[in-house]
Amino acid sequence: MSMSAYEVVCRAIEFRGPDRLPLRLTGSSFGPMESDVHQVAWNFVGTGDHSRRQAYDEWGCLWVRSEQDNMGQIKGHPLEDWEALDHFRWLDPDDAHLYAGMEARFAGSDGKYVMTGIFMLLFERLQALRGFENALMDFHLEQERVEDLADRILEIQLGIIENIASRFPGQIHGMWFTEDWGTQQALMIDPALWREFFKPRYRRIIQAIHAAGWHAWMHCDGQIESILEDLVEIGVDVINLPQPRVLDVEAVGQRLRGHLCFETACDIQRTLPSGDATAIRREAGWLLEHWAAPEGGFILSIDEDDALSLAFTSVLSVMLEAFLRADPYAPPQHQ
Repeated sequence: MSMSAYEVVCRAIEFRGPDRLPLRLTGSSFGPMESDVHQVAWNFVGTGDHSRRQAYDEWGCLWVRSEQDNMGQIKGHPLEDWEALDHFRWLDPDDAHLYAGMEARFAGSDGKYVMTGIFMLLFERLQALRGFENALMDFHLEQERVEDLADRILEIQLGIIENIASRFPGQIHGMWFTEDWGTQQALMIDPALWREFFKPRYRRIIQAIHAAGWHAWMHCDGQIESILEDLVEIGVDVINLPQPRVLDVEAVGQRLRGHLCFETACDIQRTLPSGDATAIRREAGWLLEHWAAPEGGFILSIDEDDALSLAFTSVLSVMLEAFLRADPYAPPQHQ
């Protein structure tokens, strides 16, 4: 008897031997293939109302988009001036409206791994509130203020975790959060500063996620090899890496294969935009060879929105087929 979608994902994360490759598919480009993961969102605004060129998120950050639909950029930072703290309206994690309607979003989740999440957890939220340059300078020029601000953000995010956990006990299995830390070459700040300032705060977040009975899933773009062991140490269960080719895939595999579950696919900046089916098939097998441990540790993650934004939707089926053919967990007759 084959495993349920929930079992397949859990066993991959926990290195307990899934019977096939777990799939996290977002969008409608995958035909009859279903995602093993079901997303249940609370009422966060995220990047704002996409029917409008400009929109504010729940933290008061102004998102601006071009005529073509896209994520946009934050052009209005509500705490760019520290004096704005005196009248800033903080997000209230106990506001019942943030969670209204969530129950209905569990529809269709039977047998699946259920996940919720927080967009722009801490570093990204600091940038959004203060502005990127300010946020980086604050670590050196405004240490006390930025520590207070980070702790205020942290307490709000912990409150959101606690509220969701108390409202839906036993119904959720994982929480994702986004924190882009890498440029194409290295971490955005000195790894020593990251360990001093951010690591203990992330530890608190992950402890709260685990206390709720959930796995901790972290999304991070860029070259972050310098902190991967730290993420394992503080309890990150799954790392979402949409740009695997900015990393030394083989070296990362030697260090962390079997210790960290990788959620990824072919590189969204280098490999997929090329449209080269041969290169896509080769990379699928290469990633599985170096990052998928015999007992688990690999989740195939494909987001249709990424494909649409880069105009390579047509290669998604090629990539999906390539990973399924190379599936290290499925019985040979099912590959």
